[in-house]
Amino acid sequence: MKNFTLKTFLIVMTFVGFTACNEKKQKVEEKEPMVTYDEPESKLPIDRLKLPNGFKIEVFADSIDGARSMAMGDDGTLFVGTRNEKKIYAIQDRDKDFKADRVIELDTTLESPNGLAFRNGSLYVADVSKLFRYDNIEANLDSVPERTVIYNDFPEPFHHGWKYIAFGPDDKLYVPVGAPCNICDSTAVDERFATISRMDPDGSNREVYARGVRNTVGFDWHPETKEMYFTDNGRDMMGDDIPPCELNRVTEAGQHFGFPFCHGGTIPDPEFGSQRPCSDFVAPVQTLDAHVAPLGMKFYTGDMFPEKYKQYAFIAEHGSWNRSKKSGYKISLVKIENNEAVSYETFIEGWLDQESQEAFGRPVDILLLKDGSLLISDDFGDAIYRLSYDDGESQVASLE
Repeated sequence: MKNFTLKTFLIVMTFVGFTACNEKKQKVEEKEPMVTYDEPESKLPIDRLKLPNGFKIEVFADSIDGARSMAMGDDGTLFVGTRNEKKIYAIQDRDKDFKADRVIELDTTLESPNGLAFRNGSLYVADVSKLFRYDNIEANLDSVPERTVIYNDFPEPFHHGWKYIAFGPDDKLYVPVGAPCNICDSTAVDERFATISRMDPDGSNREVYARGVRNTVGFDWHPETKEMYFTDNGRDMMGDDIPPCELNRVTEAGQHFGFPFCHGGTIPDPEFGSQRPCSDFVAPVQTLDAHVAPLGMKFYTGDMFPEKYKQYAFIAEHGSWNRSKKSGYKISLVKIENNEAVSYETFIEGWLDQESQEAFGRPVDILLLKDGSLLISDDFGDAIYRLSYDDGESQVASLE
């Protein structure tokens, strides 16, 4: 009996040891990042892009599958999220030539890690229903870091559930929750829908900051007034030309921007518009073209571009998906003077061929680099572009 017990014990321990080794090996494999890049030559036809004189656009990184929201680390690592690809990228330009030479897939296990923000050495990532923090991330790019859940109580529907996040001037983390539909009174089901919330960096003290926001995937704060501006995607199925998409300005917490009752500040919704008049809501600071799907937006605060561009909000118009003739697929500008929009114009176009209606790219997010150039992500062309400016005067001066 003793021999049988000892024999059984040895067999069990051998099995446990084998299993433990396998589990340990699996964990090690999970901690090894996938390096996917060594500066391939881009085949994107960026020569089709039309820009104002003096501006130049180049491919900073290619083959970045589904590149969407961007955040910059303190040590110059560019972090990029995705909507459908489940990937978080860390992109490095080690030789400082403004072309990526190393790309690491940091994590491939989240549902939709679209939104990214960086603060005090930590990368914040928004999934559909949760917020995560990766601490000391730039010192751990060669091993997948442990992540900390800082908030886990957002609604779970995927429709407009992907998120854009950013820290505001008040050091609060701003996080939207889109409406889970094309058009519906979603707040009757859950008051968190169609809102922008804010919270402390540790996930505490969450509060609703703005209401009536159908689906914002980009916002920024005016460099002087510190007021929040955000893009909002208009509803579908009201025709090619209505309703407009929107650029909105928040002047105080708790304001309501109309969804689902009113669109563009003046257009009652055919289903919900009879419930509340448009006068109840804050009108957009600028209506944008219908169905252009405005996503990332940034105020220009750098010193590379001509001084006048510091008055503009740069907006990535991702582009329509069901309009009879496509709209968007470009970078547009809204000029802000005395807290009011005074112009709306095209800045970069050419991702869409108007004649064939075929596109090679769809801009998503915009990020300012320290030298004053801009990065633009593209989840259709799977690329990140760098936009720079040189009128030739700096080169002449350097030769004298």
